[in-house]
Amino acid sequence: MGATDSHPTIEKTRAGAPIVLRGGTVLTMDAERTVLENADVLIIGDRIEAVGPNLDLPEGTAVIDASGGIITPGFVDTHRHMWQTAMRGYGADWTLTQYFVWNYLEHGKKFRPEDIYAGNLLSAVEAIDAGVTTSVDWSHGLSTVEHADAAVDALDQVAGRFVFAYGNIHAGPWEWATTPEFRDFVDRRIPRSGGQLGDDRLGFQLAFDVTGDPEFPERKAFEAARDLGVGVTTHAGVWGATNDDGIRLMHEHGFMDEKTVYVHAATLSEDSYQRIAATGGSASVSSESESSCGQGYPSSWALRRHGIPVSLSVDTSVWWSADAFASMRATLSADRAREHFEHHSSGETCTNLGLRADEVVEWATRGGARALGMEETIGSVEAGKKADVVLIKNDASPAMFPILNPHGHVVFQAQRGDVHTVVIDGRIVKHEHQLVDVDLASVRRTVEHTVDYIRGQLGEQEWESGMCPEIPETKILDNPYTYTEYRTDRTRTAQGGGRG
Repeated sequence: MGATDSHPTIEKTRAGAPIVLRGGTVLTMDAERTVLENADVLIIGDRIEAVGPNLDLPEGTAVIDASGGIITPGFVDTHRHMWQTAMRGYGADWTLTQYFVWNYLEHGKKFRPEDIYAGNLLSAVEAIDAGVTTSVDWSHGLSTVEHADAAVDALDQVAGRFVFAYGNIHAGPWEWATTPEFRDFVDRRIPRSGGQLGDDRLGFQLAFDVTGDPEFPERKAFEAARDLGVGVTTHAGVWGATNDDGIRLMHEHGFMDEKTVYVHAATLSEDSYQRIAATGGSASVSSESESSCGQGYPSSWALRRHGIPVSLSVDTSVWWSADAFASMRATLSADRAREHFEHHSSGETCTNLGLRADEVVEWATRGGARALGMEETIGSVEAGKKADVVLIKNDASPAMFPILNPHGHVVFQAQRGDVHTVVIDGRIVKHEHQLVDVDLASVRRTVEHTVDYIRGQLGEQEWESGMCPEIPETKILDNPYTYTEYRTDRTRTAQGGGRG
């Protein structure tokens, strides 16, 4: 960073001084995915004022030296179970069944409101540290409204941009979404802007899944979302849990639209993909998750064929890393592996790849903004947009030069440790690789209290075995949702197995 008398230090930007990121390679992620070399990004207030080379600067502008670095829009994560982050890495060897049993059947209800708070706080901090400026908090551990209050309390503590997706895996969505307590929470905690629920700092969704029960009890939850004017985010195309019957029921009852986000979308039929495409919805791809725990093969290769918009997400750091670099890398690798496999299976050689690095960077930025209905506000580095900007620069890293293909460099070479500066809403929240105004020691203590509590609740033997638990036959479920008796016969029972 350079600073003179006319260009104050970063500390002075807290008083509202303009900021410029000077002389970097700018991946604008505009409609043409324009790349600007040796360009500046001028920020005044909470907006991007101008983008281009050698910009004239207002008096008092704070200068951040971006030379040798890459400037991108802030990354947007459309599906992150933030409440689980205090258990970071605990389930590194889990399958999806082990996750379902641990959280849905056995231990999920042990989380107190303060434990939801701890997970959300840590997740929010690590998101901005990795350049993720907007996160969807897919908060399906809200067994009470007090848990929901704690979740939002944590988000309020961190200078990020969030969408709070309210969910509760321990009760039917048709139950919790229609209670007076839920509506009271929405009225108390979710801001309104321009007559709409949520604003550009805290948005709102309903988060629930559709099991495929022909009675379609989820109708009431969809009606609640429609009444509130918000979108629904739903785990769809998850082997053994949510599949084509759920998509068909949503479509037949008129509850598929452009606000709907289909998470994973990994085990769906051509018919389901066509219904999603026709109704304008988008998919959130979590390739590390899908590759590791069994929802199905990462779906971007199928989504591309149907023209379904894609955004990226990390799912949960109870398993994996929680940064967009890992998400982009895993997605591009999985998509290309599938493309090669499809060619090879028909005796052909793939000579040109269908998915390029710049497209995946778009999914991680503008694609996420589009999925959340925020494309006019965030997702690209353009004048007039909100100032959510990331500088990827690390002069101490031999992996950060030369930069020949900047989109490819972001996907395959850079990592979260190379995030030099993060600006959200015009505010510097990370600079010179250090978080700004974050008491990390306090966050650590909060998380340690939760870990100690959960470990004590489980007991040492259960704590150790829970990292790779044996699953009794009675708990291998065709459908993991404990709030419904509906079961399908299309997975293991179709192969001659018994029901859980």
